[in-house]
Amino acid sequence: MRGHPFISVFLCIFIVAWIQPLPVVAQQSAPEILVIHGGTLIDGNGGPPVQDALIVIRDNRIESVSSGGQANYPADARVLNADGKFILPGLMDAHVHYAGWMAELTLNYGVTSIFSIGSGGEWALAQRDAINAGKIPGPRNFVAVGSLAGAKISALSARSGAAGGLSGRQVAGNAEEAREIVRRFIDAGADMVKVHRGPTVEAYRAAIEEAHRAGLPAVTQPLGPTVFAREAILAGADILEHAAGVSISVAKDPSKWKDFGSLEIHSLSPMPFADMDDAKAAALIKLMVEKNVYLEPDFIAMGRGFHQQRDKFELQDLRLLNSHELSYVPERRRLRILATYHHFDDMEPADYKLRNKAYQNMLRFVREYVQAGGKVLTGTDTAGWAVPGLGVHHEMEILVDEVGLTPMQVILAATRNPAEGFRVLDHLGTIEAGKLADVLIVNEDPLQDISNLQKIEWVIKDGKVVDRTFHAWFENPLPRGAVEGSAWVRALRTQSMQGIEFGQPPPGIQSISPTMVTEGDATVALTIKGVNFTRKSIVYFGERSVPARLVSDTELEAVIDAGLIAQVGTYPVTVRNPKPLQRPEWGDGTSNKAHLLVNFRY
Repeated sequence: MRGHPFISVFLCIFIVAWIQPLPVVAQQSAPEILVIHGGTLIDGNGGPPVQDALIVIRDNRIESVSSGGQANYPADARVLNADGKFILPGLMDAHVHYAGWMAELTLNYGVTSIFSIGSGGEWALAQRDAINAGKIPGPRNFVAVGSLAGAKISALSARSGAAGGLSGRQVAGNAEEAREIVRRFIDAGADMVKVHRGPTVEAYRAAIEEAHRAGLPAVTQPLGPTVFAREAILAGADILEHAAGVSISVAKDPSKWKDFGSLEIHSLSPMPFADMDDAKAAALIKLMVEKNVYLEPDFIAMGRGFHQQRDKFELQDLRLLNSHELSYVPERRRLRILATYHHFDDMEPADYKLRNKAYQNMLRFVREYVQAGGKVLTGTDTAGWAVPGLGVHHEMEILVDEVGLTPMQVILAATRNPAEGFRVLDHLGTIEAGKLADVLIVNEDPLQDISNLQKIEWVIKDGKVVDRTFHAWFENPLPRGAVEGSAWVRALRTQSMQGIEFGQPPPGIQSISPTMVTEGDATVALTIKGVNFTRKSIVYFGERSVPARLVSDTELEAVIDAGLIAQVGTYPVTVRNPKPLQRPEWGDGTSNKAHLLVNFRY
């Protein structure tokens, strides 16, 4: 039966209309407008607070800042009534070793920006970019990628700069090697350059010159053997993390501390401050202020166990970390943070007294430095010594209660100063028109009591109000992966397998290349380097075996099909040698794990 002509015409018109593109205006989503109305504004510049503030945020930028309800905004804007509340820039942690589980904790306490000082390599870059793109929740993250070390540093914690990698501490034997390593970090996308202990003054100077040439800050930990605070400052250092090297530069007799800095634990020891020479301290402070050097003291880490409010801090940490909503916090991190408060309980009385003297002198040095015009940054060295987010509040309380700074000075130490020191003040650190909309709103006046910064009503990051609830199911889609068991592999390598002809040797992985690919990439050829590979070695990507070719007993080449890297994630790579095994005491024939990071595609 033929259809009615009217119905046919109607259907044709409907279909044509349906497939026509929508008007351009309808395709574009309207900008989100957020208004903060009322409240007292402490804008981060150090001036008098502004009453009855009105802040208009369009998308992720502050559009206008005024008072007395003078700005116009759309009727459909979301309005936060801040009457009786206090408005500040988002807080900053100037010393973080970021881990994927830290996102909710950090943001919950109003810390909207962190500076990841250390060795995160490709993973740190992937995390930063995913957070910035809104694919992963978390604080705004500025990364060092890797760090520059000297030949004197422990071989257990350093890897050769000649290897061409990003992770770890890259060893520079001279100035040219230092430049090459720094250029590699910069080319990878570093936001800062970190120079650790060990390099010569020439290497320090070369590394810092390269950083400044790229417009990046040089963050340093000058703990010898030849470069301490004074030498690093003269070489152009911008930031002294841990106040590193200061104690040696102001010691009455530096020769007493000639080996200080040779061990990792020295970076968190204030002991040479016990020998502080006041004249030397005054001279170094003068130099630091003249050179505009920023000091990041890490009192929460340097003074662990000696804090006036130790019991209060410990109880806060304990209650928080015992929350079932935070069950995703790794147990070893939980235990380490809580152990911080009792680190020196068993120290001999004389040694305890000396360490306390060193800590008190360090407090005094920082107080005199700020009085002379120096700028301090709040940092925690988390996740080793403090709860992410909450540790920043503890650091601020120490700066007020023990160093003797004013609440306003400490607010600047947690907002404007880090932004300025890390060279991002043009878009962060204060509440001003044109800047990124990272805002903290609290219920009581922090200028009366700095601990009032913990009485949070809203946290705004990138123009959006943060969900401050914790989620027990929280999981970072890009968990950090590296080569596990490196020490085990080194020990395995030293074991001679000569004279044993029957069975397969235990395999070990030292590195893989590439370490990161992008979701949707084509099939990848993965180079695996290590020890004890044979023609019978099987490579596994996750739990699935993949085609592999033996290049030598120290190298395999595996083929990772495109279908296996279609989704974002961190995937384990292992090598298995079949039984019978030459040395069953080394395991079941399965290597340690390496990890291939599959990053987001933008």
